[in-house]
Amino acid sequence: MTVPKNAPKAIDLSHHLSSLSKSRHLSPLKDIFKYMKHQGMISLAGGLPHPSLFPFTEASIKAYPPDAQLSVDGPLPINPVSLSISKFASKSATADLETCLQYSGLPSVGVLRARRLGLTSRTAEGLQPLHDFAYRFTSEVLRPAYGDYHILMNNGNTDAWTKVVRLLCENDDTVLVEAATFPSAQAMWVPMGIKAAPVEMDVYGLRSDDLERVLSAWGDEHAGQKKPRLLYIVPVGSNPTGSTMPALRRQEIYNVCVQHDVIICEDDPYYCLQYPTYLLGDQPASAKASTPEEYKNSLAPSFLQFDYQGRVIRLDTFSKTLAPGNRLGYFIANPLFTERLIRATEVESQSPSGWSQGIVSELLQAWGISGYLTWLSNLRDQYEMRRNWMCDAVASSFVARPPSFSSLPIASTSICLYPADSSPSPDTLPLFSFVPPTGGMFLWCRFYLAGAPRFRELETQEDVADPEETFMKELWEELAENLILLTPGSYYTPWQGADKQTTKARGAETEIGYFRLAFSLADKEGMEEGIRRIEQVLKRVWGY
Repeated sequence: MTVPKNAPKAIDLSHHLSSLSKSRHLSPLKDIFKYMKHQGMISLAGGLPHPSLFPFTEASIKAYPPDAQLSVDGPLPINPVSLSISKFASKSATADLETCLQYSGLPSVGVLRARRLGLTSRTAEGLQPLHDFAYRFTSEVLRPAYGDYHILMNNGNTDAWTKVVRLLCENDDTVLVEAATFPSAQAMWVPMGIKAAPVEMDVYGLRSDDLERVLSAWGDEHAGQKKPRLLYIVPVGSNPTGSTMPALRRQEIYNVCVQHDVIICEDDPYYCLQYPTYLLGDQPASAKASTPEEYKNSLAPSFLQFDYQGRVIRLDTFSKTLAPGNRLGYFIANPLFTERLIRATEVESQSPSGWSQGIVSELLQAWGISGYLTWLSNLRDQYEMRRNWMCDAVASSFVARPPSFSSLPIASTSICLYPADSSPSPDTLPLFSFVPPTGGMFLWCRFYLAGAPRFRELETQEDVADPEETFMKELWEELAENLILLTPGSYYTPWQGADKQTTKARGAETEIGYFRLAFSLADKEGMEEGIRRIEQVLKRVWGY
């Protein structure tokens, strides 16, 4: 790990810890096992299964080389990398089954053998070689601005966010979120009585000026409610909007959070999937990163790069870069927060699966940092191509106009889509629009409902409390009946309480609805057919 000699240390942020987190203690069973490292100690303390009775002798896996030519329909890459995890620890192996498959943090026979050989082992923080790799990647690619950051393995970002909420939040707190926020993230804290404070967004993500407004006006606008102390944000490939936040915006947001003493949780599963701007028409050949260094330099900085106080908790994951079934990721945080997260990990989940850690560790050791960056660069190119397929499919099924075309403020920053074979003017209301994603896996489509006769009918019905939501639900059902499945935009509405569930009660835009389209899984032909089906449904519903 390379840390600048003059890098500051994290400041004391202990006042942010929740009462639950403050009350955690070292797991009593694990506390005594530190004595097992003493020479000559005979342990009759732990009920650890003996590794000779594990029914596995060796794990052998073939993986892609880091420079594999990726293709959805093509043959498997030639010259695969052979990975092997032996039963017993040795100086030539980075992982062994008797260590990986034992309880984490407890000195098994394999851990003791590893110590005798002068090797590292598996602890609550994670398998040591994997832990070391994450440190190197963080130091070389993310470059935190403070020096004493720590890393802790977890079971992926869903597990990580759950632990962050318990680390920092009390029941009935408020969490700052983007105006369109990841639904699974808030599903965890809604049962705790926690509510969201949404912050407006633009094409670059969460707006720093609106964050400042929300926090500065909190006492006047939310009398009796505790001021938010936690910001949850997905800054790259924002789920669902697909926006990627530039460096200047991150610096502005960080400064606001310092001023108002807010912790930033940077949930960044799509960090390595950042794309150049999409343009209508034939896509110019984008300059591909020819070296790992060029790829690394093309990435927007993490919030860590601006964090000189240790107030950013970054959630990194291998779900989008290797495979989600690994259920493997890691926290990057200050020493205090990491120590409290370890105490939670010991009693809530222990460390991630030993199989996952062993396999991923062996793969990354075989690839090295340079090889992993090469893999990520090629992976990004594949998802950029899929992003282009989706945008092209939309543009070919509708009349598409660039962002500069529409004179309507509500559509002036987006590619606007109009009925096929129509001749729209700048004053024509689009069917829908989208800002081409610059990261992630999603297209966030904004629908203009005023032109749909059924929506106008719903607006006149006194028994319809939320015509926007009612119309979008009916539209979603008709799309599903025509065998095209989209994610309803209402899923991404921040939870502000039972009294703010309708469009009007939330003060949200009227006559607007959203769907999220994913370009990560369907092939090119599937995307084109899916968009064609959407066009046919809209033709019937809008009556053009």
